[in-house]
Amino acid sequence: MVNAKVLVTAVGGIVAQGIIKSLKLANMSDNGQIKYKIIGADMNAQAAGLYRCDKGVLLPSAASNRYVDSLLEIAKQEQADAIFVGSDEEIPIIGNSRKRIESETNTKVLISPKEVLDIARDKWKTYLFLKENNLDVAASTLPDNAEGFVREFGYPIVVKPREGYGSKNFHVVRSCSETHQAISNIQRAGWHAMLQEFIDENHAEYTSGITIDSRGEYVMSSVSIQKTLKGGQTYKALIDDYEDVRKPSEEAGLRLGGIGAINIQAKLVRGRLKIFEINPRFSATCPMRSIAGVNEPDIVYRNTVLGEEIKLKEYKRLVCMRYWNEVYITFQTYEELLRTGAVGPNDSLISDYF
Repeated sequence: MVNAKVLVTAVGGIVAQGIIKSLKLANMSDNGQIKYKIIGADMNAQAAGLYRCDKGVLLPSAASNRYVDSLLEIAKQEQADAIFVGSDEEIPIIGNSRKRIESETNTKVLISPKEVLDIARDKWKTYLFLKENNLDVAASTLPDNAEGFVREFGYPIVVKPREGYGSKNFHVVRSCSETHQAISNIQRAGWHAMLQEFIDENHAEYTSGITIDSRGEYVMSSVSIQKTLKGGQTYKALIDDYEDVRKPSEEAGLRLGGIGAINIQAKLVRGRLKIFEINPRFSATCPMRSIAGVNEPDIVYRNTVLGEEIKLKEYKRLVCMRYWNEVYITFQTYEELLRTGAVGPNDSLISDYF
């Protein structure tokens, strides 16, 4: 049995919590060869993940100039073998500091190369990349060409930020005035707008989780999920062998040069997959894939840190229905974290009352 100590950031969010669930599931496996000790980090003492890990620690905001130094200090102090990045905000910051983190510690940063992050974090660059590589993509343009784009596709159209994530400042507009208002909203948020063709609800939406080996040479696993959204997150999902979704998603991830976890959002239109977003990170749906038999955080760790060659092709066909649950802690535990900045194994409680 190999003991691994990993740091997961932004554990108040759904992406990091999915990573934690998957690592804990690996610990529970009868065939598991690794025992993960999980250190959860977040800037907010009310982040649920802090109290569901082996240890919880407070970090400054990712926007703070103390963030990277604090992350380094924790990695050194905890002797972490790897860092899992749990939020979109942290991706460019940790990506830019990857070489420093790995040179000053014995910690691997489980994230794609900076040039991949630069493309995938900008939806307009993503569009250009897919177009240049002859991969099907939702038609897009910049605001300067809004009139011509509307003439070609008609309303409704999508207006969204190039740098955004989730459903933040995502607009479906039906008139010229709504288009200008959406662009203005995005600019006021400090982002840059782009326009995209609207693919209606009659076309199924998919999220594909791809893992690519540490040399960027082959796909270790891929699972595509047909999803139903609420508030920008998947809350109902069908996990099946969607080969016509998986295969082009795998091709896109490989051509991009991704390493580790890549998440691809797309819709199937007349038998062709139209990609509209690539996220260079684990998906919030990764625990669904783990239950289906493809544990992406475990796969990426074993390949990147331990050098294992992994190829998984089979998984269970499942239906997933998400629901809310609660984590409870005593005030004493909460106050200890506020006072010391860290909390160990504690009395957090999840009641099995649903």
